[in-house]
Formats: sequence, structure tokens, C-alpha cells
Amino acid sequence: MTFDQTALFVLFGAVFALLVWGRIRFDLIAFAALILGALLGLVPSGEIFTGFGHPAVIIIALVLIVSRGLMNSGAVELIAGHLLSASRSLSGHIGLMSVVGAGLSGIINNVAALALLMPLDLEAARKGERSPGLTLMPLSFATILGGMITLIGTPPNIVIAEYRSDALGQPFAMFDFAPVGLVVAVTGIAFVALFGWRLLPAHFRKPPKQEGFAESLYSAELKVGNIPDDKPLSVGDLYPVADDKDVVIIGLIRNGRRVRGFARREPIKSGDFLVVEGDPKAIEAFMGAAKLEFAGSERHKGGLSGSALSLLEAIVPDNARIIGRSAFDMRLLYGQSVTLLGISRQGRRIQKRVRHEIIRPGDVLLMLGTEDRLDHASSWLGVLPLEGRKTGMIQRNKAWLAIAGFVLAITAAVAGLAYLPVALAACVVLYAATGLISGSEVYTAVEWKVIVLLGSLIPLGQAFENAGNAQLIADGIVALTAGAPAWITLAVLMVVTMTLSDFLNNVATCLIAAPISVQIAGSLGVNSDPFLMAVAVAASCAFLTPIGHKNNTIIMGPGGYRFGDYWRIGLPLELLVLVVSIPAILVFWPL
Repeated sequence: MTFDQTALFVLFGAVFALLVWGRIRFDLIAFAALILGALLGLVPSGEIFTGFGHPAVIIIALVLIVSRGLMNSGAVELIAGHLLSASRSLSGHIGLMSVVGAGLSGIINNVAALALLMPLDLEAARKGERSPGLTLMPLSFATILGGMITLIGTPPNIVIAEYRSDALGQPFAMFDFAPVGLVVAVTGIAFVALFGWRLLPAHFRKPPKQEGFAESLYSAELKVGNIPDDKPLSVGDLYPVADDKDVVIIGLIRNGRRVRGFARREPIKSGDFLVVEGDPKAIEAFMGAAKLEFAGSERHKGGLSGSALSLLEAIVPDNARIIGRSAFDMRLLYGQSVTLLGISRQGRRIQKRVRHEIIRPGDVLLMLGTEDRLDHASSWLGVLPLEGRKTGMIQRNKAWLAIAGFVLAITAAVAGLAYLPVALAACVVLYAATGLISGSEVYTAVEWKVIVLLGSLIPLGQAFENAGNAQLIADGIVALTAGAPAWITLAVLMVVTMTLSDFLNNVATCLIAAPISVQIAGSLGVNSDPFLMAVAVAASCAFLTPIGHKNNTIIMGPGGYRFGDYWRIGLPLELLVLVVSIPAILVFWPL
């Protein structure tokens, strides 16, 4: 071997070892490896940072931003009402959530799909008085499986498509992954829904311990909009919705005064305020389900209500400016464009109007506004935002706009009317222009660690291939399977790729395995496409550990999983994927 070949093998071996060790951030490892490769002359100086402008990097970043816009629009709530049925069996619930999760993963991104559905699954587990560990792992695996169906569903598909463009002159199209991906997804979902969840440890079948409320309960005022004359509404009509969303209706305000002793049959009139009690997410969900508005929205039509809004929880310290005064006294809404939606006071209910209540030390305020206004108002009031307790307000009135914009972008890309990154970028511009995503969210939605990882490894992967290392590995696999049918070589490639993906980032695995697959196909004198498709499937199948895929890491805490729980479902699932994917690849992408 040449010096460059040896140095690149050592460099990638060190990168893999550090990634498996997991003590150093993977983006820092990849970027440091890129710089070291440049210093050693392994990566040409003109190509060091070309990875950051690679189409695969741009597409992944844009997909994450579009996913945030779809989340903010409440598009997922169009189907959420069909997911949380207390009468549905556990297998039925897992099956339905898995199908929806897989479908969303193909449309947006598997990480975003899990982020959308995990709160619903946790809520279903709480209402069903069962451990969330029984359902979160099947949901995570289903979203990973669903991402295989389309080009934008998972990063490995994007990487493989763009690598095919570089190597063979033509990328895979949006739905080229669908035939094999659907076979794998349907089979995998059937397995996890019917049998897989039963393989989890027995302790997940025990009812969870009640540990009290993790969230503060707020008293909040919600404004009633226009009620049609032919559709009268009473307080009792909203009780089922309140129960479903876990809020309690504790008061009714009309003409600035509380209605004393209101009953279930008490009619609700346009302009009334409902006083409810619940945690921030429950209040936000009830507001959307009951089609209510926030206090002060009447002054901000097209302004505050038309922007990307968030709920912020902030505690009132002893020296806060607002102590001894109310939000109305401080002119919070009119001066700061922030409204006080609710107050939490050590479990005691607020007796006055929320915006007229005198604030005391130790109160926790629930404020609504745009991110920049919330930050400014918090500093001005002297209150301390609680870490990790910001809840995004869903703009449900823009759900169809968000869906239409996304569908139009994908349709234009599939029809060849626009280059996919350009179509997705136009969708991002639409979301930003209509207030679905704020300026800051355009940046916070992007997983920058993944972008740095990918941008750093693309030039290294190209150097690895140009130096002949990929050919050396390909020759080794071909020699190992000498005399065997080509599908045996394909299976060995998939096993190697799956094993790497279980312990390394799937993007890193894909960048190394893609050139190897093309070299193997060249050595065998067969079509490269089935081998590229095999790498795309195998790189996405990280089911044995919580570190192989971000979705598996996300569910570890909420599900109460240990490292060794994943292989119980993951090992038979990976074997099943091998069994069904190899024939499917050979049928749809013949050698």
C-alpha cells in the first residue's frame, strides 16, 4: 500500500474508534480529521471545504427547516385525533402509530416524525396507564423504516443519491427508493406491531409508578371567538375536549367579570373568556382543539398572532420589577408585545383576572410572544426563564398552507421543473414569509453537528476513494465471497454496513460504504444500483444500539430503556430486513 492509503486507513480507523468511544462530539472528531487530512496532504487544498457546499448537505439542512415549519403549522394534528383512542388494543395502537410514523418519515424526516409523534405516544401511555417503554421503541423503529421510502426521508438516501450522481452521472430520484423501502417498511412494521414489542423485558408490562406532576399547573384565560347564531355553545360542550387535553375549566369571564356559580349549561358568548387550569402544553392543545384565542389577540390581528409564537415559563425572583404590580399595570401587552397567558402560584388558583393579578415572588409566569420579544420582556420584567420550558405555539390556521407549499415543492422536484434543493429552499422562503418559521428558527432547526459531520467527511471520503482504499476493501469482500453468487456478496456488504451503522453515525457509514459498493459491482461486472440500494437500506438499519440512530437516542430517557434493551427487538428486525430486502433489491434493481 502507498503512504496515502495507509494514512487514510489509520485516519478513518481513529475516527471510527473515537466515534464508538463516544466521549468526544462526533462533529469535532470529523472536522479535526478533515484538518489533519489536509495537513498531511491527503485532501487537496482546493477541496478541503467543498463538502459544506455539497448538495447532500444543503438538502439535509433544508429538509430540517421545512420539517420545523410543518411542525409549527399543526399539520400533524389533522391526524392526531385518530391516534389516541383508549379503546384500541396495544398492538392496534402500535400498528397505527407505526404506520403514521413511517408515513410522516417518508414525507418529512424520520427525526422530525418522531419528534411530532412521541408526545402523542407518551400521552396515550399515560391515559392507558401503561409504560411508554412498550410503545416508544416500536415507534422509533417504524420512523427509521419509513425514512427508507423516499429520497428525503433519511440522510443515507440523500447521500447515496448524490454519490450516484457523482459516480454514475445521474442521482436517484425522489421515489426510486420506494419499491424496496415499502417492502422493508411494511414487513418491519408488521413485525414490531405484532411480535416485536412482546420481546421487551417483562418490567415494561407493569403499570408505571405515579411520580406526580412534572409540569407546573397554570391558571390561564382563553378568549372565545365568534360563535355562529345557529351553533350555540355551552360550557358543558367543552368539557369532553378539556378532559381529553387534561385541562380543567375553572371559570367564565363576561364583560370583565367572573360569572359566579356557572353550570354546565351556561351559554358561552362571543368575546367571553374561559379560565382554565393545566400545564402549558395542555393549555396550548386545548386552545387549538376548542378554537379559542389568547388574551390580547384582538389587538394583534396579523401582528403577534401572525408570527411564530412561543410560550415561555419564567419564575419571579425577589428583586423582579413586576413584583407588586400586574401585567396590565406594566402594560406588558401594549409596551412589549407579550401577553401574560397564565400564572402558577404553588398550587393555588388565581382568583382575579390573570392580567390584573398582582404578581408575588415565587410566582411562575406563562408568557406568550415571539422569541425575541419574550427574551426582551423577561429581561425588562426581571424574571428568570426556566431552562427547557419553552413551548411553541402551533399556527393551526396555516396547516393547509404549509402542506400545500411542501407538496408543491416536492411535485416540482419530481416533475423535473426545479432542482430539489431549489424547490425546498423556495418552500423555506414561503414558510418564513408567512411567519410559519421565525428568522432564528431557520438556524435553530438545522442539526449543525450533522452538517459539520457530513461536510467534513465528504472530502475525506472522496480522498479515500481516489487513493484506492475503497477498491482494496471491495477486492477483499469479492475475494471472501469468490465463487459464490453475486447476491451473497450483496448480503455480506449489507451485514458489514449494518454492523458499522449500529455503532457509528449512519451518514459516516454511508460515505464509506457507497464507494465500496460501486467498486464491488465493478469487480463483479454487474449493475451498481442494487449495491448502492443495499447500502442505503443497511445504513439506515441501526436497531441494535441507542447510539446508531438519533431516534433511538431520543427515546432512551422517556422510554426508560437500557443499552441492552434495543437488541431484543433490533436483532430479529435486522435479520428480517436482510431476508426481505435482498430479494426485493434483486427484483426491482436487477444485477
